[in-house]
Order: sequence, then C-alpha cells, then structure tokens
Amino acid sequence: MHLQESGEMYLESILILSQKSNHVRSIDICEYMGYSKPSVSRAMGLLKQGNYILVDKDGYISLSDAGREIAEKIYERHNLLTDFLTAIGVDAETASEDACKMEHAISDRSFEAIKNYVIKHVTSK
Repeated sequence: MHLQESGEMYLESILILSQKSNHVRSIDICEYMGYSKPSVSRAMGLLKQGNYILVDKDGYISLSDAGREIAEKIYERHNLLTDFLTAIGVDAETASEDACKMEHAISDRSFEAIKNYVIKHVTSK
C-alpha cells in the first residue's frame, strides 16, 4: 500500500508528538494538525489497517516499524530542506512551509543530492 501525502503527514506528526510525550492520542493529533476528530479517526483507521500504526487498548497510538521508517524519512527531509532554504536566504516560516510541500514530492535522488550539498556547504560553516 502506497501512502498518500496526507498519510505521510499523519505519520510525521505522530513521530513529532511521540518525541514530546510517550502517550499520543487521536485528540493530540487533532490539536497538532488542526484537523477534525472524524478526519483523524478515519486516517488512523487507514494507517492501522495498513500496519503503519499500532493502537493499544487505551487508545494510545504508536508507530509500527514501517510507519516509523516513513515518518523518520519525511521528518529528515523536512528539516534538511528547511535548513537548505533558510541557508539560501528564505525566511524561516516560508522555508518550513515550502519544505513541507517539497518533502513529499522530491525524488530520493534529488533529496540525496541536496543532502550532500547541505552537508558539504551549509553545515560546515
């Protein structure tokens, strides 16, 4: 099952929330993403069905190994693309917003090239 951009965004949000708290619930995702309870509930059902998340008996959500792998990939892309855009003069807010759009569409090959450039030219300064 190939995840759409929205699924990737949910996984990334669960990763970020789980770094702040051991207990992530659907309501936390609603508040963090600004989505309605029915939208989040539907998405969690699809992610659970796809084996990207685990939900325990108390309703706490965690990432499966497959979900964590995708979430970490998207999160790394977001951070690196944000850093790259700010390094070339884009203001932080715009850079973060644009990185959020780019992180889902960029090919692995292009991302690796940008990553190598950033490592070589941006982070060494």
